[in-house]
Amino acid sequence: MKLNDFLLERYFAQYEFEIPYLLCASDCESFSIQEILQLEDGVENKFKNLKLGYTDSQGSPELRDAITTLYKDISNQDILAFAGAEEGIFAFMNVVLNPGDHLIVQFPAYQSLFEIAEAIGCKVTKWTMNSDNWNLDLDILINNINAKTKAIVINFPHNPTGSLISQKKYEAIIEIAQDNNLYLLSDEVYRLLEYNRSKRLQPACDLYDKAISLGVMSKSFGLAGLRIGWTATKDQNLLNKLASFKDYTTICNSIVSEYLATLALENYHKLVERNLSIIISNLKLLDPFFKKTPFMDWVRPQAGPIAFPKLTKDFSSEKFCTQSIEKAGVLLLPSSAFLYGDNHFRLGFGRKNMPEALSQFEAFLENTNLV
Repeated sequence: MKLNDFLLERYFAQYEFEIPYLLCASDCESFSIQEILQLEDGVENKFKNLKLGYTDSQGSPELRDAITTLYKDISNQDILAFAGAEEGIFAFMNVVLNPGDHLIVQFPAYQSLFEIAEAIGCKVTKWTMNSDNWNLDLDILINNINAKTKAIVINFPHNPTGSLISQKKYEAIIEIAQDNNLYLLSDEVYRLLEYNRSKRLQPACDLYDKAISLGVMSKSFGLAGLRIGWTATKDQNLLNKLASFKDYTTICNSIVSEYLATLALENYHKLVERNLSIIISNLKLLDPFFKKTPFMDWVRPQAGPIAFPKLTKDFSSEKFCTQSIEKAGVLLLPSSAFLYGDNHFRLGFGRKNMPEALSQFEAFLENTNLV
């Protein structure tokens, strides 16, 4: 398998730790180890006395028990832990797909959700969202399913737009997958960060036996450094194949990361509450910013710490983002990193220093002749 460069990750590798203001980060404000250990009494000594040996390749029973609290009808035997969500995506694509298979992927998308399938030799249909409202047309999905279609890939809350769909339309997608006996990979890494709780979608794995819900500690929980992700599915045959594939990648996770992730998930309401408070506070600054900025449009996100504004002037988002870096030290992510044209950019607002970064960005816009 030969993979093309992961454009988003190469972009971040070039700039992320060199630029003072990240205004495109996809995760929430990170927690410290001390903050996680303070979630419960008496755990600090347990943490210090961990034996640094191998862990259960499926994930420790304690971790998997904690993950099940995020779902309604999933047991710890339905969970497989990975080193981040990326490994789960990689394993799913390699286990499920063969050369010549067909995959339908909601688009724009994190590149691995379609790039791996293409490298395997699959035909990929990009199910492109309507940029006026970031909605999805179900007829496009139905009309593109054929005899070689193996899976549908969806992502809600959505990266990079922060959009959601109605529960009714979501259930219609699941019904389409079920009627056609297709796998449904549901990227749910921003779930729990909905601004309106009533709009939260049910986990796909709770609704359909061939659905795979993808989760991670990085996004909603602000714990990217733990590198803990997972898949949840009732399809035990698939789960066993994923576990066997993992034997050739990471085999098992770090016991330190699993311990901290377990502790965090046992108290996840506290983490989500803090992260949502930062997001909502930052949104109150972004609303007036977009009202007064004439050459940018945005569809206001409904969940998560990211949005995907559009530049309405006739210039390149790549050039715009480069100017922002060079003249203001503010990092934005051009839509070309998503292979989605050249007039959008990803904005991130899940971190505490977002107001300072936004102030720098505004100064850049006021003092720069954009060309």
